[in-house]
Amino acid sequence: MMKQYLQVTKPGIIFGNLISVIGGFFLASKGSLDVPLFIATMVGVSLVVASGCVFNNYIDRDIDKIMERTKNRVLVKGLITPKVTLTYATLLGLAGVALLWTAANMLAAMLAVIGFIVYVGLYSLYLKRRSVYGTLIGSLSGAAPPVIGYCAVSNEFDTGALILLSIFSLWQMPHSYAIAIFRYDDYLAARIPVLPVKRGIKVTKQHIILYIVAFMVATLMLTLSGYAGYSYFAVAAAVSLWWLGMALSGYKTADDNLWARKLFMFSIVTITCLSVMMSVDFQSPAAEALLTYVH
Repeated sequence: MMKQYLQVTKPGIIFGNLISVIGGFFLASKGSLDVPLFIATMVGVSLVVASGCVFNNYIDRDIDKIMERTKNRVLVKGLITPKVTLTYATLLGLAGVALLWTAANMLAAMLAVIGFIVYVGLYSLYLKRRSVYGTLIGSLSGAAPPVIGYCAVSNEFDTGALILLSIFSLWQMPHSYAIAIFRYDDYLAARIPVLPVKRGIKVTKQHIILYIVAFMVATLMLTLSGYAGYSYFAVAAAVSLWWLGMALSGYKTADDNLWARKLFMFSIVTITCLSVMMSVDFQSPAAEALLTYVH
């Protein structure tokens, strides 16, 4: 039974989000680690993300049984009742927000609430089934965790937080479009209006390239704005260019599904590399003071 309650929270998504939380947290910490705050932020974000995933499982249980990759989910099989699922999701969300509010700050808690509302309210309940722009709006909720990690430390939504929001939102788009391409049949069967289904794979490839270019610019802004160092800059430029090269190769591929899977896998490598580099190659207070003195 414990395994089923864990599965419905989508542990893989929680883990992926925690990597980005670490990046944002350490970027703002600048080498000064507050361990209790770090643990509270990680647990708080995990609970809120888990809550969103459980609500998503509840909302999508009708279309999950249609799609090949989701037909064996816990709620589709009836292993947890809908009423219990709603209670479980609500408790997880309340616990996560309360922890962020008391152990971090009000800003971090409010960002978690906003991210939750965007994901569950705007995306899952409405836009996912009605608009091709659902992915775009949903990307904002996917970008919330690193911003929460950053603001848990800084307690302000500054330029650094805005750049993080841009980086992770823009990253979500090629990542999600790649999934939509190699899961095309599932989305078509469930009548979910993702870009490949509504506009075709060729148009989706064009959008992927444009978003990766925008993503590359956003990643470099962390260094150009004085938040990250030049080692981060080099890694960000390298992985972004490689990802762009993979995207461009989509025009010559004979197998769109294989190409999309590779693009998807490398998107995970890309965002993991960036999260690690912004954690270790932040701009230190001493360096900031020197830059201010030089200017």
